[in-house]
Amino acid sequence: MVDSTLKPHVPIRRFDVFAEYNRLRGLEKGLDAPHAKGYGLWVAKVVASGGGRRAGARLEPSGAREAAGQGGAQREVPAEQEWHLLGGEPQTDVLFDREIVQRMGSDFYATMFAPAVAQAVRRGSSYESIRDAIRKDWTPKPQPTR
Repeated sequence: MVDSTLKPHVPIRRFDVFAEYNRLRGLEKGLDAPHAKGYGLWVAKVVASGGGRRAGARLEPSGAREAAGQGGAQREVPAEQEWHLLGGEPQTDVLFDREIVQRMGSDFYATMFAPAVAQAVRRGSSYESIRDAIRKDWTPKPQPTR
């Protein structure tokens, strides 16, 4: 049973939804769980900075683009997965956990957020169709007054 009283620590951003959505896409592409987290965070940051509009399809590693062009053939997992860099900083699973999971609260992430985004992805929903609707009822916990 899901605890409907569970609230995030802070407001849920479109950025959070986009990072999680792309984490799941990374898993679909064959990335392992840690690298999928790093990939989701990296894509979200590139797009948020405006780089996604300029980079377009370049968000995917070249090997993934080549595999995608093979008539929908199963994409191969890179032999050695690497972290994407932004400003020289590796976008890792640890960074995803700090910037996404811990920000909203790990209980909320695991119980409410991640399952809701995963369900939307399983239904085939686009990010654009869920980015606002999925987070509209998730208001943060009231902060104690000093």
